[in-house]
Amino acid sequence: MKRLFFLCLLLVGIPSNNYGYEPNHQGVRNQNQRGQENQNRLQQTVGKSVCRFACCFYKEISSRENSGNIFFSPLSISTALAMLTLGARSDTLTQILRVLNFNSGEISENEIHEGYRQLIQMVNRKNQGLQLNMGNVLFVLDRLKPQERFLSDLRNFYEGEAHPMNFKNADQAQIKINEYVAGRTNGKIKDLINNLDPLTEILLISYIYFNAQWEKPFDPKYTKKSKFFVNGKKAVEVPMMFGMGMFKNGYDKDLSSTVVQMDYKGGASAFFVLPDQGKMRQLEKRLSCERMSRWRTLVSKSSVNLHLPKFTLYGTYNLKNMLYKMGIMDVFTDKADLSGITGQPQHRVSQAIHKAVVKVDETGTEAAAATGMEIVPMSVPRTITYNRPFIIVIVKDNNILFMGKIVNPLKKD
Repeated sequence: MKRLFFLCLLLVGIPSNNYGYEPNHQGVRNQNQRGQENQNRLQQTVGKSVCRFACCFYKEISSRENSGNIFFSPLSISTALAMLTLGARSDTLTQILRVLNFNSGEISENEIHEGYRQLIQMVNRKNQGLQLNMGNVLFVLDRLKPQERFLSDLRNFYEGEAHPMNFKNADQAQIKINEYVAGRTNGKIKDLINNLDPLTEILLISYIYFNAQWEKPFDPKYTKKSKFFVNGKKAVEVPMMFGMGMFKNGYDKDLSSTVVQMDYKGGASAFFVLPDQGKMRQLEKRLSCERMSRWRTLVSKSSVNLHLPKFTLYGTYNLKNMLYKMGIMDVFTDKADLSGITGQPQHRVSQAIHKAVVKVDETGTEAAAATGMEIVPMSVPRTITYNRPFIIVIVKDNNILFMGKIVNPLKKD
């Protein structure tokens, strides 16, 4: 009987302490001594591939009937897939790299992993007012011995951990894994794994935790119930925040959309993209990295009355079918070659799960109490109201962390 792989991707978490395998800090320190120019090049190359993956993955989800709310972390998903390539061989490796938008003629496998290492280091860099931590963990059947080269690369490139686990006792293993995840996500996700297969031998989890305060927070006393038009026929009452003052905004003619950039403390930003009435499908079809990169130069500060709904959104995806349609096929079948992990090509991925959560509210009001009055020009402010479906993209240092679509702010799933 073919052994099974279980790949899980998790958003909202904090790095954990290693158990069972010690990280090789010396290797990471040696890699840090590489030239800054080459370092920037690799990080930018990987960052661009993550962006292209984000657009392809978004379009795959949004093309489905009644896709509803969307929210995912392309960085989290692509990182887990890149980690898998450490042990992938032959067509299995080729398919994953192709879907991750890497050209073997332009960048080597080692450079890809080095680029991800730099991205993870950037994400985990401490910033005042912003919590952004990324980590990876591998649960391994206690009788299975992964290749030392694989474990070494996992530690050095992805700050990954490996923990022994008795999957044969599936119920107990499921409890332990869910407790582990809940403990590292501040209780945000309590039941990541359900119906764990006792034939599972390796469980791979990639997680990212994001918690930030607005540079320009909203005052809760101005938040009022207001209509949000889910579609042309249905409207729901949502808590609508209100902000008045200087906001970065602009109009993207190519996408027929209004763009507002809201900055977080610590250097991250959220772009809220509101297509003109009836233009959401056009926006989704034309969405690209090139267009998104222009938003930073497109927006400029001007006086705005901004209405933005509060929402908490959880995205849960079984990635197997989506990744299969995108071109990652062999890894889910008996054709899979993951011999770089255990030395034998007899393991396949049985399931791939991604969970994501985002919360948008007035957070940061206490800090705003001491900021004083804002001087605005003597002109009629523009009113921008997010009262129909819109897209959200959260970035840090020009790298896409999260991407989604809010169709109904009241629906959390």
